[in-house]
Amino acid sequence: MEFSADLAALIRSQRIAHLATLRQGAPMASMTLYLPEAGFTAFHVHVSRLALHTQDMAQDPRVALSIAETDDRRPDPFTLKRISIRGNAENLAGEQADLKRQWLARFPEQAINFELADFSFWRIVPRDARFVAGFGRIQNLSAAELAACSKLKGP
Repeated sequence: MEFSADLAALIRSQRIAHLATLRQGAPMASMTLYLPEAGFTAFHVHVSRLALHTQDMAQDPRVALSIAETDDRRPDPFTLKRISIRGNAENLAGEQADLKRQWLARFPEQAINFELADFSFWRIVPRDARFVAGFGRIQNLSAAELAACSKLKGP
């Protein structure tokens, strides 16, 4: 794929995504932190069961994760790179020591959440994705094609 390295760089460089869930049959999006697996075969979120998006995932695992370049105030914001990943979310029960270590390396200020009983990890397994590398530069990807991009380094 022509834009694979750009896609890999985007996923690795950003830390914030918008998580879209279904709430009583209607879409709802909220900001979340995310941690991609090295092979882009899953994306992890650490969320409270009190949050609406967590309650939604427990009811309907179909979600979308939207990751975008940070707005740098360029004249045409449509040239910002972004990806929407559709997939299914699953709650990871029990101790996730390695995942917790990775999470805290990426988000050290989130350590307090591990002291709260209502937080847990969820894994989002991609079904497909749509990557926009700028105006008119669009690529639809299967989960396997998304995973293949993880082998490339960004520019």
